[in-house]
Amino acid sequence: MKMNMIRKPILALIAFLICNTTKIFAQTDTLSYQKLNLHQCLQIALQQNDVVQHQEITSGIAKSEWQGSKGDMIPTLNGDIVHGINTGRNIDPYTNTYSNQTTKFGNYGLNSSITIFNAFAVQNNIKQNKLAYDASRFEVQNQKDAIALQVILAYLQVLTNEDLLAVAKQQSEVSAKQVDRLNILNKDGAIAPDQLFDLKGEYAGNQLTLANAANALETAKISLAGLLNIPYNKNMEVERLALSDIDENIVTNADSIYQSALNNLAVIKAAELRNKSAIYGVKTYRSQSYPSLYINGGLFTNYSSSATTQQYLGTTEIQTNNYVLNGTDKLPLYVQQDNYISRKIRYNDQISNNFNSSISIGISIPLLNNFRNKTQIKVAKMQQKDAEITLTATKTKLQQNIEQASANVTSARLRYDALTDQVNAYKESFRVAEIKFNAGVITSVDYLIAKNKVDQSDFNLIIAKYDYVLRSMVLNYYSGKLTF
Repeated sequence: MKMNMIRKPILALIAFLICNTTKIFAQTDTLSYQKLNLHQCLQIALQQNDVVQHQEITSGIAKSEWQGSKGDMIPTLNGDIVHGINTGRNIDPYTNTYSNQTTKFGNYGLNSSITIFNAFAVQNNIKQNKLAYDASRFEVQNQKDAIALQVILAYLQVLTNEDLLAVAKQQSEVSAKQVDRLNILNKDGAIAPDQLFDLKGEYAGNQLTLANAANALETAKISLAGLLNIPYNKNMEVERLALSDIDENIVTNADSIYQSALNNLAVIKAAELRNKSAIYGVKTYRSQSYPSLYINGGLFTNYSSSATTQQYLGTTEIQTNNYVLNGTDKLPLYVQQDNYISRKIRYNDQISNNFNSSISIGISIPLLNNFRNKTQIKVAKMQQKDAEITLTATKTKLQQNIEQASANVTSARLRYDALTDQVNAYKESFRVAEIKFNAGVITSVDYLIAKNKVDQSDFNLIIAKYDYVLRSMVLNYYSGKLTF
C-alpha cells in the first residue's frame, strides 16, 4: 500500500535504531543514558509505549478474525470416537437385537460438510474482516504518529528549558558581577547605598528564576522519560536541535496540504477502511437471509463385545422322539443336525465388516429465526452509518487542524523574526546602559530597566524559537514530509 511505500526507507532506520537502542537502554538497576537524539527518542517510544502495544494487539486480533473467516471457504471435517458399556437389557449395536448382558461397545465416525452456495455471505464476511484488519494496521500507525508528536513536543520542551536555564545562569552571573563591583564602590563611599540594594534585589530575583528554570528542566526530562516508558535518570541528556535543522521553506498552502494528507495520513485511511468494512458487514447479513446449498458426507463403523459368529463343525444324526411302526415294533426316527460353535468376532473384523458411508445434498431455508437476522441487518446498517459519519467528521477535523496549523506556522515565524529583532535591539540598548551605569551616568533604576528588557526578550525568543520548530514539524507531518 502507499503507506508502506512511503515508510520503507524509515523502517530500515527504525530497525537499526531499535537494535542499538535496546543495547544502550538495557534496564538494569544502575541504568545509565547516553545522549539521545530525536530519532532515538521516537524509536524508543514507538517500541515501548504501552498504548501502541495495546493497539498492535487489537490489530493482531483483527488479523486472526480475517484468517478465521477465510476458513469458512473450506469443508468442515470432524471425527467421533465413542466407547461405552451397556449393562442389563439393551439393544446389541452389532445384531440390533435385545440382549441381557454387559456389553462393551465402540462407535466411530468421520463427518464432512461444505457449503456450495450461500448468496456470497462467506465472501462478503472475508472482505469485511480483511478491510477491518487493514484499518487496524492504519490505526496502529495513527497511534504511533500521535505518540511521536507527543515525544517531539516533550523533546522540544527539554531543549526550551535548557536554553531558558542557560539564559537564567547568564543573567545571574551578570547581576553577581555588578553586585561585587557595587560592594567595592559602596565601601569606598563612591555610590549611594540604594544602588547596591537595587542590584542585590535583582540578583535575588535572578537566583529565583534560575531555580525555577532548573526545576522546569527536570520536570521536562521526567515527562520525556515517561513517554519513552523508561526509568528516569538525572544524567539523561538530549542532543541540541538548532533552528537550521528545520526546513524554513515550509509550504503553508492549506488546500494542497489537505489533499496530501487525505492520501497519506493513517487516520484518514483507517476511517475509510472502517467505512468500507461496515458496508460489507451489511452485505454479509443480507446474504444470510437467502437459502444456502450444502453437501454432507460421512464414514461410520462400530464394535460390540457381544458380537459373535457361528462356526460350522459338521453334521451328525440324532434320534428324535418320533417313530414308525414296523409291524408291532416302534422304530425311532433319526434326523441330520448341523453343529456350530459360537466364537467372538475380532475387533478388526468388526471395524471392517460394519463400515458404511453416506452422502447427502440439501438446502437450508431461513424461515424464522426469532428475527435475529433482521435485527443484525439493522445493526449493521447503523454501524455503517456511524462509520460514514466518523469518516466525514475525521476529514472535517483534519481540514480544520491543517488550516489552524498553517496559520500557527505563519504566526510563529513572524513572532520569531520580530523577537529576534527585539533581542538585538535590547542587547545593544543594554550594552550602552551598562557602560553608562559603570561610568555613573545613569541610576540603577535605568540600568535594571534595560537589563530586564533584554532578559525578558531572551526568554521570549527562546520560547518563540521552539514554538516555531514544533509547529513546523506538525505542518510537515500533515503534508507527509514527516514520518515516523
